Amino acid sequence: MGLQKRSMTIAGHRTSLALEPEFWEVLEECAKARGTSLPKLIEAIDEARAISHPERALASAARVHALHYARGK
Repeated sequence: MGLQKRSMTIAGHRTSLALEPEFWEVLEECAKARGTSLPKLIEAIDEARAISHPERALASAARVHALHYARGK
């Protein structure tokens, strides 16, 4: 299966993010574990990315976050 594109509002603006379904599943699980929504999780990932890796695309940062979350289990 290819990329799944989702649109959401983060930090007050609309954005779209295209990820493989497997990454969306892990990110949804992570958001649920944190007791937050998927857009809020993506917003937190984006804020951290802007500070630590501003050159990294949001989709890449989301994949790395999902990988770290999955490995932490």
